[in-house]
Amino acid sequence: MTGTEILMNVTPQESRVALVENGVLTELHLERTRRRGIVGNIYKGRVVRVLPGMDAAFVDIGLERTAFLHASDVAPVEREELNGNALSGGDAPAAPTGNGNANGGGTPPREGIRELLREGQDILVQAVKDPLGSKGARLTTYITLPSRNLVLMPNQANVGVSTRIEDEGVRARLRESIEQLRDELAPQHGFIVRTAAELADYEAMYNDTAFLKKVWDSLQEQAAGAPPGTEVYADLPLVERILRDMVGVDIERIRIDSRETYQKVCSFVERYLPELIGHIEHYPGERPIFDLFNVEEEIHRALERKVELKSGGYLIFDQTEAMTTVDINTGGFVGHRKLEETIFKTNLEAAQAIGRQLRLRNLGGIIIIDFIDMQDEEHKRQVIRALEKALERDHVKTQICDVSPLGLVEMTRKRTRESLEHQMCEPCQVCGGRGYLKSAETVCYELFREILREVRQYDARELRVLASQNVIDLLLDEESAALAELQSFVGIPIRFQVETLYTQEQFDVVFV
Repeated sequence: MTGTEILMNVTPQESRVALVENGVLTELHLERTRRRGIVGNIYKGRVVRVLPGMDAAFVDIGLERTAFLHASDVAPVEREELNGNALSGGDAPAAPTGNGNANGGGTPPREGIRELLREGQDILVQAVKDPLGSKGARLTTYITLPSRNLVLMPNQANVGVSTRIEDEGVRARLRESIEQLRDELAPQHGFIVRTAAELADYEAMYNDTAFLKKVWDSLQEQAAGAPPGTEVYADLPLVERILRDMVGVDIERIRIDSRETYQKVCSFVERYLPELIGHIEHYPGERPIFDLFNVEEEIHRALERKVELKSGGYLIFDQTEAMTTVDINTGGFVGHRKLEETIFKTNLEAAQAIGRQLRLRNLGGIIIIDFIDMQDEEHKRQVIRALEKALERDHVKTQICDVSPLGLVEMTRKRTRESLEHQMCEPCQVCGGRGYLKSAETVCYELFREILREVRQYDARELRVLASQNVIDLLLDEESAALAELQSFVGIPIRFQVETLYTQEQFDVVFV
């Protein structure tokens, strides 16, 4: 496995963490002090609306928009009265799994939202998705609390070991250890052993179990006395969270440009990640740390639609609310042999680039890739394999389908946080996010129709047209004949005034 270098640029306003693999930027994580993400945070919420038609509910957790809770994300609970309201969420065992149920086998039917929640009910919830665009946060009551080696699942019966730990002997040892610790320290809770625990000893597992149990008990005490809409647990800040979650990654070096953050990270690593102690260093250089590997330049490129390929081909990324589309073009790459070979090589290069760009841009949801049409079935299989290989190092869950009859590859990538574009940009104030403007010619003809419409309704001695420089230049030049004909038809003079603050689509017709 190739090594990864982590660069951390920290200011009071913003923290940025770049993952650089073999000298190439592959991931960028961004957190701003005024807009920290909420994924992993736990809230005492209040159900404000139950929607049977959607099998879901809206929950007030103290944010600007109410959050969304689907019935499938509501754990079966034994409701506990608290201040006259039921507080639920992670406070009872999960539904039975694996061995059927007492009624004679099979999975019991899932209850509808009305059987699970009621309006006005207080409920303990965890955010699993940040608010995205116009949508509120996504919630669950299947609460989890992670540490370095373990994940605590309050009041659930499950005990599991990460599937990434493949050695059966190690899996058996870890399962035996966590079951023993669970019986001793937290018999009513479930646990998952994380990949990072593969080499952990019994003492480390004991410390993590005791720590998580203490956190959960403290969280419950705080929730019991808190009003609805209160955050009762916040996940770690970005810098520490990245280190905690970099499970199974061979980290060669971690460079931090803030001495204060460097000291915090050293303390955190010494307690939880001792194997990284020798890899951390403070970067005191005058040259910005993100300039070391042209990270700033790569960030700017990641905000553009077009991605150039070394061969001369290029990719086009388009984000919409429903999905992201990726189009591949040969561009200036003409190849050396047959057309099919040229297309195959372009698609192979594109598959590798797409894997990196999805991580770098943090694109999630449904993704449609329009590879250049290939006739050879083996070429199609190799392109899919290349895409899968490019996504092997992606920590976010992905699912890829085969090439469709239309030549498209459909895939999904789990979306929990906003994409890089949505974090760093906002819709254009001129085009409103469309990405294009009406041409000056189109605006001229709209203006002509508006003049005719207004003249029929009002009497005036003179018309004054206020518009942008481009529109007025076109009216007085290429459209001068049409303008003279219109002026003759309406029978009154038309004056023009350039408004420098008007966009190309804006104009006004004023009667004098």
